[in-house]
Amino acid sequence: MEPKAGVAKNEHGLEYVRLVSDDQKSYSDIYLYGGCVTSYVVDGVDYLFIRSDVTLDGSRTISGGLSHCWPQFGPGGLQRHGFARNVNWTVASQTSTTLVLELRPNEYTKSMWDRNFLCTFTVTIANDKLDTSMKVNNVGKDAFDIQAALHSYLSVSSIDALRIEGSWKNREFLNRLVGDNTLHVGEKRTETRDVITIEEPYDRIYCGVNDPVLKDGGRGKSLSILNTKGYVDTLIWNPYGNEEMGYKKFVCVESVKYDPVALEGGKSWTGAMSLVVSNIA
Repeated sequence: MEPKAGVAKNEHGLEYVRLVSDDQKSYSDIYLYGGCVTSYVVDGVDYLFIRSDVTLDGSRTISGGLSHCWPQFGPGGLQRHGFARNVNWTVASQTSTTLVLELRPNEYTKSMWDRNFLCTFTVTIANDKLDTSMKVNNVGKDAFDIQAALHSYLSVSSIDALRIEGSWKNREFLNRLVGDNTLHVGEKRTETRDVITIEEPYDRIYCGVNDPVLKDGGRGKSLSILNTKGYVDTLIWNPYGNEEMGYKKFVCVESVKYDPVALEGGKSWTGAMSLVVSNIA
């Protein structure tokens, strides 16, 4: 049965929008709650991962897919990873292949962060890729600082079959599992490898690296993460050894703007990321 584009609700009554590529070989589901992309299916294989401990009923953050960390990434003055991933976004426009969501201030967000903003999140599915764009507008007069990330849970056949290519070698990274890891401060180290494999718990931010490619030997597929604007850093996270979280079947390779961006009134920032599936050469 071919997937059908449009608005639907899951068994808990939570609303989502399905986008379908023109060739009918790919589709993607995006929940209004959190503006979270929960699936990207290509030829029957979902390249996004939702943790088994998640209940898609709006009672808690969706841990999986492409979720937003905004306006804060990690710990800080706001709730961890900000509030964009646990509030309802609204549909600004949609077609069978493109969805535009908006997030504006409300009483809940103002109680934590009283700033005048407009966030626009656009998702477009094509025959060969999934495009996303997060645009933050300062629609007020006063400047504010933001961080941003797509907390990307990517599915794999097995963590043991995964190789992550990219410009890692000789680049500095922050290992947040050493040092004062209660605050995720971590320690800076230098990467010595060309290719990353996951053989231990991982929580590392590679500043200035934004060209990861996942090579999944079990599937014979590559998943390229194309950060074309705004996202200049990459975080890799996996709770290696945690069976309850399903560590063997996913890795988080997150598109990040780690250093805060100062937005003056009337200015904007955009982060653009695409997922492209191909055969391993």
